[in-house]
Amino acid sequence: MTIILKKNATKEEIEQLLKKLKPRKLFNAKKHLGKLKLGIDGVEYQRALRDEWN
Repeated sequence: MTIILKKNATKEEIEQLLKKLKPRKLFNAKKHLGKLKLGIDGVEYQRALRDEWN
């Protein structure tokens, strides 16, 4: 959401606009923890990817 402020907005007006904002939904990273099954070790996978750049 975008808030448009006037140049001469007071502190109280800005606080009122900020109170109207809805809080963002947080991303739950723990839900996806350990879900990716590659069949190889994570460190080996990183090394393989980095070797492709050289």
